[in-house]
Amino acid sequence: MSAPTSLTGPLLVLVAMPEEAAPLTARLTGATELEVPFTAGVAAVRGALAGTDTVVVTTGIGIAAAAAGATWGVLALRPEAVVAAGSCGGLAPDVEVGTVIVGESFTYSIADATAFGYAPGQVPGGPERFTADPLLADAAERAAGAGGGAVRRGLMLSGDAFVTAPLAAPMRETFPAALSADMETTASARTAAALGVPFTALRAVSDLCGPAAGQQFHLELDVVAERSAAAVEALAGTLGGS
Repeated sequence: MSAPTSLTGPLLVLVAMPEEAAPLTARLTGATELEVPFTAGVAAVRGALAGTDTVVVTTGIGIAAAAAGATWGVLALRPEAVVAAGSCGGLAPDVEVGTVIVGESFTYSIADATAFGYAPGQVPGGPERFTADPLLADAAERAAGAGGGAVRRGLMLSGDAFVTAPLAAPMRETFPAALSADMETTASARTAAALGVPFTALRAVSDLCGPAAGQQFHLELDVVAERSAAAVEALAGTLGGS
């Protein structure tokens, strides 16, 4: 499925934490909180983002939470495109904090079925990589670049482990092309793929996984959430907004 140039259904934006949702919902015109079927930890707000019908869903942290929230969002709201937003950790040695990562491909950082002939990160029965819709990723890259900050496009990793320095070195060796690591994006990419909805990610780097000496290694969450939100807003404006 190719990304539409103009949406007739909503844009679904997935974030893990309320702090990541805040700059997105603040940008919505006519924001309305939606009822969700979850007992706790999930919120959904609908409104117009740059003129485009948009629903921001806060899923909670982690692979299972992201999969559950994304599945509900797609089935209940019938979006025409899905974007993972918020923060991430910078994994590539040359990625700096504040960089907006545009997701082009996605895999699980700690999944390992290599003993059975699968690629690192590949879950048995699944593809080696989940991939973004190319047209949506192109539009996301242009939108992120319009803000003037650093933008990188490529492989994003996800897993239920916070990538500290001891994990970063072997992860870079296993996934030399990986730009970033987080705990949700690949699960959301898998859900979108399974349900046939175009997907990409626009997440900004808040921390470096094993920074080199002299590198700035941290930006506050509200700063990077704002950068991600600005990129998503610019993308929304190209997908049917004013």
